[in-house]
Amino acid sequence: MKVKEMIVYSATKRKFLEDVRSNNIAEIIESEVLRKLNRNSPRNERLSWENSLQYMSQILWDEDIPSSAGVAIEYNLPMTNRRVDFILTGKDSEHNDTAIIVELKQWQEVEKTNKDAIVKTWLQRGEVETNHPSYQAWSYAALIEDYNETVRKESIRLQPCAYLHNLRSRSVIDDPFYSSHTEKAPVFVSQDAIKLSEFLKRYVKYGDSNNIMYRIEHGVIKPSKNLADALASMLSGNSEFLMIDEQKLVYETALDLAHKAQHGKKQTLIVKGGPGTGKSVVAINLLGELTNREMLVQYVSKNAAPRAVFKEKLTGSKKKTQIDQMFKGSGAYIEVEQNQFAALIIDEAHRLNEKSGLYSNLGENQIKELIEASKFNVFFIDEAQRVTLSDIGTINEIKLWASKLGSTVTELELVSQFRCNGSDGYLAWVDNSLQIRETANPTLEDIDYEVKVFDDPNQLRAAIFDKNRASNKARLVAGYCWDWASKKDKSAFDIIIPEFSFKAQWNLDEDGSLWLIAEHSVEQIGCIHTCQGLELDYVGVIIGNDFVIRDGVAITDAGKRSSNDKSIRGYKTLLKNEPNKAKQLTSEIIKNTYRTLMTRGQKGCFIFCTDKETREYFKQIADRQNQVKDDLTTEYPGLDLNVVPFEQANPFKTHVPIYDLQAAAGGFSDFQTIEGCQWVELPSHINVSEGMFVMQVIGESMNRRIPNGSWCLFKANPGGTRNGKVVLVQHREIEDPDHGGEYTVKVYQSEKTFEDGIAINSRILLKPDTTAFGYKPMIFNDGSESLLVLGEFLAVI
Repeated sequence: MKVKEMIVYSATKRKFLEDVRSNNIAEIIESEVLRKLNRNSPRNERLSWENSLQYMSQILWDEDIPSSAGVAIEYNLPMTNRRVDFILTGKDSEHNDTAIIVELKQWQEVEKTNKDAIVKTWLQRGEVETNHPSYQAWSYAALIEDYNETVRKESIRLQPCAYLHNLRSRSVIDDPFYSSHTEKAPVFVSQDAIKLSEFLKRYVKYGDSNNIMYRIEHGVIKPSKNLADALASMLSGNSEFLMIDEQKLVYETALDLAHKAQHGKKQTLIVKGGPGTGKSVVAINLLGELTNREMLVQYVSKNAAPRAVFKEKLTGSKKKTQIDQMFKGSGAYIEVEQNQFAALIIDEAHRLNEKSGLYSNLGENQIKELIEASKFNVFFIDEAQRVTLSDIGTINEIKLWASKLGSTVTELELVSQFRCNGSDGYLAWVDNSLQIRETANPTLEDIDYEVKVFDDPNQLRAAIFDKNRASNKARLVAGYCWDWASKKDKSAFDIIIPEFSFKAQWNLDEDGSLWLIAEHSVEQIGCIHTCQGLELDYVGVIIGNDFVIRDGVAITDAGKRSSNDKSIRGYKTLLKNEPNKAKQLTSEIIKNTYRTLMTRGQKGCFIFCTDKETREYFKQIADRQNQVKDDLTTEYPGLDLNVVPFEQANPFKTHVPIYDLQAAAGGFSDFQTIEGCQWVELPSHINVSEGMFVMQVIGESMNRRIPNGSWCLFKANPGGTRNGKVVLVQHREIEDPDHGGEYTVKVYQSEKTFEDGIAINSRILLKPDTTAFGYKPMIFNDGSESLLVLGEFLAVI
């Protein structure tokens, strides 16, 4: 998997000022955006760089801001598709590592709203409500600190602020209503240039001698939270998921409309958003907040799986009657009094049906009934996730019923991507691959998301089993192309692919809608009905013969679906009466089903196609994997830096030695010998010094800081205390040090005793720092004589 470039532009203050003064800065950034992000920059984006960065350069001309301070532009926030405008790095007066996050705005006018952290301004598309710049800067800083282990572990201070260089008046933007946000992230306007300069000098007194931005960019990103796991805490009022940008706007707008609706006209909010944009996160936050405000509110979904999982996760934290009252199916409102509920929060609204009941013979229309039953209703919807012929949830249908029932409609959209490693590119690749729509992502080039296409379903299953060991959040799913024989015969197998001697069962009936979180459910295969609305770390998808590729063209065939599949019930009758409509609708359902399955994973999607030509098609469009395989044959797999022999190196100026051995982040590695080394050229913003060297770290025992297989920068003989530091250690008892030794990377901790007033190591612990299971500290009770600390870990490169 190609690692996403996190920073578009990185330089010292001195170099940044040179680039601005020569009128090259916008061109340089535009070129880097094309090279690193594989996209062109629209004209208004280039103009914003030319304009805003000129203003920032004037601020940085202050000689008291050190020339060696670091400047980073367009930093990608971890696990999202959002970017930070400008970061200044250095050390404060006490030599603490600091990064100042500056949110730049070209706004000329601002109006106050009655919504927390929301202002009104004028952009190209007209008058809009958006996040207050101070809240935006603070939320970006908080998100970095939340996700980036390196920032927390190494105590890198993040200080947010906002600079609106075209805004003349500060009366609205600095209104006391917004003080809780401006206190955390001060806001500066046009006449505050000197104040902003003073602010920067307060936090960056000395230059960036510790490669702060490089450490942030290459820091270990912790696994993103799972909504179901955080549910109980969220409903207790804790902020488990930071809402940024349009998520905050949707949340505050919903709260505002909910209060308006209690004493005025009925209100309907429609929130459009694709997979991973945080629809369910906002929905659950609203459920908790409106409940805390003593409103009668319920969370509604057609699909039973999310409700069942959420209820299970809440068991023990609330009474069962409370839980049952909070989560309801969409068919529960047939005989409800008008406006009985203060608010209804409808998640996965695209799955709503016309009729209700086991036999779909009750009620008139679920959309009508939900709007009728509540003073305020919010519909979270993604029309591209309609996966049955019964699904009627569309924006037009909701607007139609809202109009008939006298409800005022507000429409908003969520676009920030939090799943699939924050990769819009992967979602576009899925749509392009399934031929739902043509996009600019026909391949996985420059997409930071793990995708693998397997030639054998047994290999796919083994890979998912392996991923599942870390946190029980990897599952196999498939299109519904096989009958559910094991529902009646527990010994029967359902998904059978004889040419590969592969067989498996559908999800167990006794697990029901809880299949996704059941302890041993990785052994079965789920379908769309047991995973839609939920998320995993890794998903393995078996694409059946209902979707095949012939001569590069996607062909769908509902006839290849199982007769047990209720999602296309009635299509044969429709096929006889309206064949073109039947083919169009079932084609959309089949493609939407695989789109939904392929976007359940936060970290990766593994694929197997039962049809050979289709398999070859996916292998070709995912040909980045071939590049990965080729890379494995190189001498330094995964190292994207120039490696040269000693004769071509500039030792300890631009190059450091790379040792041809691996340090095991686990037990001590197998015996290896250091041979003649080559030299690796480090990135230009790292201050190279004598004693630095590079080695590869293998294993999971340090994965909070060092991902398995990472190439790491170390410093030999760093001096000072080692306690609490990550060190590379050689164990010299097992092999003669003259002939090599055994190596490991761990957190160093020593326990000392005193003899004749002299401190002596009595016991040394080498401690793991990991999310993985089964790792314990290595303990040496004979002091440090058998151990040699070779170097201190500096950064993952």
